[in-house]
Amino acid sequence: MHERQEQTGGFAPDPATLSGHNADVYFLRSRQILEAEGLDPVVTMEVFARRRGLLCGMEEVAALLGRVLPGGEAWALGDGDWVDPLEVVLRICGRYRAFGTYETALLGMLASGTGWATAAAACTEAAQGRPVISFGARHLHPAATRYMEYAACVGGCAGCATPAGAELAGMEPSGTIPHALILSMGDTVAATAAFDRHIDPAVNRIALVDTYGDEADESVRCAAALGERLWGVRLDTPSELGGVTPELVGRVRRALDQDGHGHVRIVVSGGMTPERMGAFLAAGAPVDAFGVGSVISGAAPIDFTADLKEVDGRPVAKRGRRPGRTENARLQRLEL
Repeated sequence: MHERQEQTGGFAPDPATLSGHNADVYFLRSRQILEAEGLDPVVTMEVFARRRGLLCGMEEVAALLGRVLPGGEAWALGDGDWVDPLEVVLRICGRYRAFGTYETALLGMLASGTGWATAAAACTEAAQGRPVISFGARHLHPAATRYMEYAACVGGCAGCATPAGAELAGMEPSGTIPHALILSMGDTVAATAAFDRHIDPAVNRIALVDTYGDEADESVRCAAALGERLWGVRLDTPSELGGVTPELVGRVRRALDQDGHGHVRIVVSGGMTPERMGAFLAAGAPVDAFGVGSVISGAAPIDFTADLKEVDGRPVAKRGRRPGRTENARLQRLEL
């Protein structure tokens, strides 16, 4: 698993989760009934998914269990592990009333995180070794963005846009200049030069070159102004103008090279999907990095299921499932 961020509160559960306020109400009612009946069995719960995916969300799960499972034990696979259909990814043993309420949260953490990480893995594979940066935070509720961006990095993204997501992933956030800054300053070169003057030199200088003029011309202008300090240019041409195409990337590359700026890299963004990324590279477009958004942030969750498999040491299961533990030698004991 990734090194935990508990020292900064990284994966700590929020109050609504700890209180059960965002749990399915039938779990709350089940706890109420068991309390009234004086029952609190020791149970074993197992969690699995029905399709293959890149596991993510287990750091959150571990942080939650560490708060609500006194005297209990858990075994799990780790964030970044590929998991097969029906493979047990998490086993929890403890008093049911201690953790049963949190089934909704545990499954949701794994479902969302694994969906995002799996989508990110598809993007990084399509990029064929080129860096992929997650820019999808704007497509999600802000309460979820840090977990999505962490999952994107688990899936292989080289960076993400928000400080909160980057903190969980143990890296610095990525991003330079929006169209709004260029429009506010009235000129692409002026905005890029201002970034160069005021932002930490450790941050790559990447000019956004589709706001006012022709992308190739703007790229050459920015390269002439910053020289070797310009790391790259980003193409984000809107669909109203035909979007970013392999032909446009090639034209920008030729213009930069002809003007002596062969060091300047080209970053492509705007509606990127694994299929589009593959098409760019198949066409020979000289792309150096990709920015991706909703293809990761909008990825469908991968459903996980939780089953009780033992109650007070007795093998149990609902109809259609095998009673008792399902062994998986890959599971590792969690330090709760």
